[in-house]
Amino acid sequence: METSLPFRSGHLPEQVAFDRRELGIILSLYGRMVAAGEWRDYGISCLREVAVFSIFRRTAESPLYRIEKRPRLRQRQGIYSVIGMDGRILKRGQDLKVVLRILERKLIRIVE
Repeated sequence: METSLPFRSGHLPEQVAFDRRELGIILSLYGRMVAAGEWRDYGISCLREVAVFSIFRRTAESPLYRIEKRPRLRQRQGIYSVIGMDGRILKRGQDLKVVLRILERKLIRIVE
């Protein structure tokens, strides 16, 4: 028995992913937080509508933070968002560097 695929015009859906520049910005912050002893692991998911960079304190835990890229929100709230462990959106915007400042503030507190 053959089933039809839910894809339009026979093409597979496109995947949302972080580009090289975006990953460079994220991994720069990640490296500083690892050096400070705050973060230990990360995971990347590239799905149909969203790319997610998940940050973990320990591998077996749920993520402390998620950095999401949602191109469909480009004209609304912003393509990038930082989401906390509890699911709250901590920061949203069009510029990744500006959105990640919410996490850089935590690094400044650690160093003090």
